[in-house]
Amino acid sequence: MNQFGIKAKNANIADLGLGNVAAAYWNLSVAELVEETIINGEGTLTDTGALAVDTGEFTGRSPKDKFTVLDEKTKDSIWWSDVNFKYEAYRFDALYNRVTAYLSGKEIYVRDSYACADPDYRLNIRVVTEYPWSNLFANNLFLRPTTEEIMNFAPEWTIICAPGFKADPEIDGTRQHNFTILNMTKKVILIGGSAYTGEIKKGIFSLLNYILPHEKGVLSMHCSANIGKDGDTAIFFGLSGTGKTTLSADENRGLIGDDEHGWSDKGIFNFEGGCYAKCVDLTKEKEPEIYGAVKFGALLENIEYFENTSTVDFSNISKTENTRVSYPIHFIKNAVEPSVGKIPKNIFFLTCDAYGVLPPISKLTDGQAMYHFISGYTAKVAGTEMGVTEPTLTFSACFGKVFLPLHPTKYAELLGKKLKENKVNVWLVNTGWSGGAFGVGKRMKLSYTRAMITAALTGKLAKVKYDTLPVFGLQMPTECPEVPAEILNPRNTWKDKESYDATANKLAASFIKNFEQYASAANEEIMAAAPKANAVNA
Repeated sequence: MNQFGIKAKNANIADLGLGNVAAAYWNLSVAELVEETIINGEGTLTDTGALAVDTGEFTGRSPKDKFTVLDEKTKDSIWWSDVNFKYEAYRFDALYNRVTAYLSGKEIYVRDSYACADPDYRLNIRVVTEYPWSNLFANNLFLRPTTEEIMNFAPEWTIICAPGFKADPEIDGTRQHNFTILNMTKKVILIGGSAYTGEIKKGIFSLLNYILPHEKGVLSMHCSANIGKDGDTAIFFGLSGTGKTTLSADENRGLIGDDEHGWSDKGIFNFEGGCYAKCVDLTKEKEPEIYGAVKFGALLENIEYFENTSTVDFSNISKTENTRVSYPIHFIKNAVEPSVGKIPKNIFFLTCDAYGVLPPISKLTDGQAMYHFISGYTAKVAGTEMGVTEPTLTFSACFGKVFLPLHPTKYAELLGKKLKENKVNVWLVNTGWSGGAFGVGKRMKLSYTRAMITAALTGKLAKVKYDTLPVFGLQMPTECPEVPAEILNPRNTWKDKESYDATANKLAASFIKNFEQYASAANEEIMAAAPKANAVNA
């Protein structure tokens, strides 16, 4: 349904203050959006047919420039913190008018879409963009209504994305010229000054992280999910570099989604209709599914070509290490439709522990699950920066702190409630180092990690004995098919046991220090699951 500058039934663009645009192109096809982008000189086609664009000044999200409007609805419900910044309601109205005035006389692109694959929680979204390729991104990432649904589409939320508009901090009250602002009362997300498309995706994720737990009792999750042939659902949490995408991709299991999900009383459901994958060093051998998805309809961001060709050089990160590709989820051959699954039987918390302290796999109690969920731990290895010689600790609450409008304990307690009601197995999986810290030990073999996850999924780890890891109190299996038994207890892999003990206590102390910011709101069960620094190993 294409409407070139024509008002659509039930979709009056003037209602958004955009009655003076030169043309409003509604729900253009993929081919039309690609054509518009190329005609406008904003993108090129690769030799695989994918559209490639540059996002300009910003090649990643700007979390310090994401605001939430402060009003009666949000003043006591939002977790005002170092990730949730207040924006005055009167300033929002003025800025909104400045953005719509900027778009007057321009051609704009409008897309009707929705989030949440479960119809009970469907959220209709109207996306208005300055650039056609931003609209293609929305088509790729959000769920796509049928033609019949579009004819009677009633949006609940609106996103207006105007990268060319630059705010004036003195006039608009922003930190700098770019901004993403959520208005929970007026149901608008306003984006300006940045063309990075991830702001569109994560704006809706932040919104759902507020609506679903706060208003509907649904746990929102930053995770991937897959489903077995028998219908058993598994969830994978993990920060960047922990193997979340790699380990959830399994040719024997269907992909529900790779990034954002909700957990209701019925089961889990994908928020999105597509994937937004990193593509640095992408190869057919390492990531065949993602590599195969880089075709017509996909949108590549900030890549470089091999000289004098239209072939992408995925190893070239001269623009950014955060090169990305977005595509509809059906570009992945084993994706399930609709993107829903039953109540999960197994949950995996993935961590890359560069200190070599945590077991390669351990089973968590409900209290430990809540504690480690709030902690969201991983460790990044030393980089090329001069003077950096040790791994860098990283804690991100609920494995996605910057997207949490509510206090992390709200999500953790909801997780604990669902674990108790459904008797779900929760596993902590260390994809990092064994036999010593980074520089001494070795990275855990991917084949071993896959074998341990398979053993957990198939119930084989329910039939073995467990030992307890002192300090952290984790339950470690004493055996696992296709995995050497000697690596299952991390202390046994260290030549210097005293050094292991000291490192374990040091890491435990870091956990405890990090958790101080959440302790006042955490219940007794969560607090009792904390590691015990300075505990003596037997």
